[in-house]
Amino acid sequence: MTGADSRTLVLTNDDGYDAPGLAALRRAVEGLGTARVVAPLAAESGCGHRVTTHEHLHATYHEGEVVAVSGTPADCVRLAMHHLAPDVSWVLAGINAGGNLGVDVFHSGTVAAVREAVIHGVPGIAVSHYIARGRTIDWERAARWARPVLQDLLARPWNPGTLWNVNLPHPDPDAADPEVVFCPLDPSPLPLHFEVEADRALYRGDYQRRPRREGSDVAVCFGGRIAVSLVRLFDPDPAVGTPSEPRDGDG
Repeated sequence: MTGADSRTLVLTNDDGYDAPGLAALRRAVEGLGTARVVAPLAAESGCGHRVTTHEHLHATYHEGEVVAVSGTPADCVRLAMHHLAPDVSWVLAGINAGGNLGVDVFHSGTVAAVREAVIHGVPGIAVSHYIARGRTIDWERAARWARPVLQDLLARPWNPGTLWNVNLPHPDPDAADPEVVFCPLDPSPLPLHFEVEADRALYRGDYQRRPRREGSDVAVCFGGRIAVSLVRLFDPDPAVGTPSEPRDGDG
């Protein structure tokens, strides 16, 4: 069998199992492997790497062989690896409605799903779509842009302890297809601004005006190009290998 024929792809997100970005991701990976969708029942955007440990997770089955889990993106990946898709080869998360650039990776549920996979020795790719003010996402275009990027990354040898973070730009509707740029994450903090009234505070940071470093993922994506960043979580001990728990179906 070819690599694609033997590859099981678990697809998830943090916008919910019925989000248009997840449907776009399914279209983007057609023919690249056997896709299994295990995604949150409800939107869990910005939940970070929260996991459920003291409550039951409920799985419901929907049209198109979609499994919706009453938990976070990281919960979905855990349950997929342990029970629903123990033969998983890669975990792909997205396409998120909104960018996950720079320090966003620390609070993003989309990225956390992939990070959970990497911790357990499974490679992964997070895909997000920056939203320019006043524009709506063309999901067909997003799927078309994401496909060659995913095809490229899936074919590359995986370095344990790393994940790929991809951000699609949001140019004018009639703009040419964007260039793909491999670049580092921008470490600049997000702008902090709150509307404070009595004992209540509402975050009002301006995402579009966030600081950016030239050549980093924020500047690349805001400049109309596809930003692809390799994120290293840890350096595995070469004497031990990548940590991984046994999963159902392992020999």
